[in-house]
Amino acid sequence: MTVPVAISLLGAGLIGRRHAELILADPAARLHSIVDPSEEGRILAAAKGVAWYPTPEAMLAAGKPEGVLVATPNALHVEHGLLAIHAGLPVLVEKPLAADLAGARQLVAAAAAAGIPLLTGHHRRHNPLIARAKAMIEAGRLGRIVSVHGFFWLLKPDSYFEVDWRRQPGAGPVLINLSHDIDLLRHLCGEITEVRAMQNNAVRGFPVDETSVVLLRFASGALGTVNISDTITAPWSWEQSAAENPAYPPAGQNCYFIGGTEASLAIPRLELWRNEGRRGWWEPLVAEQHVAPPADPLPLQIRQFVRVIRGEEEPLVPGIEGMRTMAVIDAVRRAALSGEAVRLGEGEGA
Repeated sequence: MTVPVAISLLGAGLIGRRHAELILADPAARLHSIVDPSEEGRILAAAKGVAWYPTPEAMLAAGKPEGVLVATPNALHVEHGLLAIHAGLPVLVEKPLAADLAGARQLVAAAAAAGIPLLTGHHRRHNPLIARAKAMIEAGRLGRIVSVHGFFWLLKPDSYFEVDWRRQPGAGPVLINLSHDIDLLRHLCGEITEVRAMQNNAVRGFPVDETSVVLLRFASGALGTVNISDTITAPWSWEQSAAENPAYPPAGQNCYFIGGTEASLAIPRLELWRNEGRRGWWEPLVAEQHVAPPADPLPLQIRQFVRVIRGEEEPLVPGIEGMRTMAVIDAVRRAALSGEAVRLGEGEGA
């Protein structure tokens, strides 16, 4: 019988607690320890029957795990990722890979130099919905992709902001949420070469973005728009559309629209709209309803991390992919500040 892989979890916050449950539920994994300086972290570790450490250094000194999952606040991702890499441990870092592009580059370079697997927690790529959508696009069902639109409209309650770091620079929906959407649009439609953006924080007034409108140019020539806000009562976001996380009541709506010369695809409902005969606006449209097996991608991500630790396969979302998504997010922030177009350099988005 294969021995479960020991994974240490850094961070006992909202996503860290979910990762703890998923590691414990996976027969191929074992929760080695929980690392978090808070009393809540110590209590969680005791409740799960695993070792608790206030710092990663204390955990590593007591006995190494086989892998590390970093789910600490964004500003600590680079520090904690580097500790794991320098200890020779494969590491899965929650998205975003870092709080800024320089940090993401530092992590990717360190992992490459050490030959250590670095994974980015863009878990949505593990969703069978996305695999099905990508297969349709790669099979040419849409023809040439012309334009793309993504929605992230939802309302984060006041209680969400009781955690101090969520009100400070380094948080905000562009970095916390848009990184997921940009990563999926890159994955489905190719690299992004130019960005324009506007944003504001007019509702809550915290020193982070609340609402942003982004224009994208893809390397293929396709154009795209993304509209993002965490102050709008609405059903058009991946969280409330994809039904992958039971914490969000599903609204049954779409949030991504990919338009091509042969057909258009709405995601996550996987509705493919096309003309049955001749193409044109006078011709009737038909909708193909495609399906993918329902699955929570977070446990699929944990299972893939286990296989990477064992050397059985390469990461589905390696660190360099997280860095390239981070480059686009960085471009969004710079474009919003300058009011000008920002072009991405070679090896970043392009």
